[in-house]
Amino acid sequence: MGRRVLTLTGHPSRPNPFGQRVTTAPFNFDNPRELARSLRGATTLYNTYWIRFPRGKLTFEQAVHNSQVLVQAAQEAGVQRLVHISIANPSEDSPLPYYRGKAQVEKAIVQSGLSYAILRPTVVFGPEDILINNIAWLIRRFPVFAVPGRGDYDLQPIFVEDLADLAVKLGAERENTILDAAGPETFTFDQMAHLMARTLGRRVWIVHVPPGLALLLSRLVGYLVRDVVLTGDEVRGLMADLLVSGEPPRGRTPLSRWLEANAHRVGVKYASELARHYR
Repeated sequence: MGRRVLTLTGHPSRPNPFGQRVTTAPFNFDNPRELARSLRGATTLYNTYWIRFPRGKLTFEQAVHNSQVLVQAAQEAGVQRLVHISIANPSEDSPLPYYRGKAQVEKAIVQSGLSYAILRPTVVFGPEDILINNIAWLIRRFPVFAVPGRGDYDLQPIFVEDLADLAVKLGAERENTILDAAGPETFTFDQMAHLMARTLGRRVWIVHVPPGLALLLSRLVGYLVRDVVLTGDEVRGLMADLLVSGEPPRGRTPLSRWLEANAHRVGVKYASELARHYR
């Protein structure tokens, strides 16, 4: 029999980055037996399930629990390899629930006995990303772009296809691995904002404002687009330099080059988190 590769993601209706041989499993976190049944026969499980922010009954604690249920179901189903997409710089001691929860999920995977590869991306960019696209959308539509604080904190974005290639490569291996996944370029947030404005041909006044004011402004925009544009945890994680890696870059595609090639389409439409995942 050939390998059956299966992915469980937070975005089941979107195109899958892992290739044509992938089957998507349904969500059955409240029915572990059914979840295990849907995983049975898979040799490799790619998991990108997570939430960007709590909404309704779906909290970070619930997302951790759901992920633990998934790991247990993978064990029961006899999955041979689990490739998990985490986040750069997770920590069980983090004051940020997003990063703390990611670390708790990693711990469950490491202790599961499954063969695993854990990838820790920094900031992912590509045709369907939210962060980079929506920064470009703001730059296209407003004469002023507000940067939280001094803007001297760093980002090291990785192209989504580079991340997917790395995940597929690790899926074919058996050694337990935890790797950062970062791109070849590092920018301060301020530098990235100026790069995007230049590439898009926009003359925008880039101003530095207190983080609280940046959040308030993002909420005002959020009312207009009916979405959560930015969260407090995202600002704190960004300003704490959590979106960079201390390891050698494993992505090949520079953000600057990708922006030049895609300047005609990046940020043309707003990418709504709520419309994509919660409705």
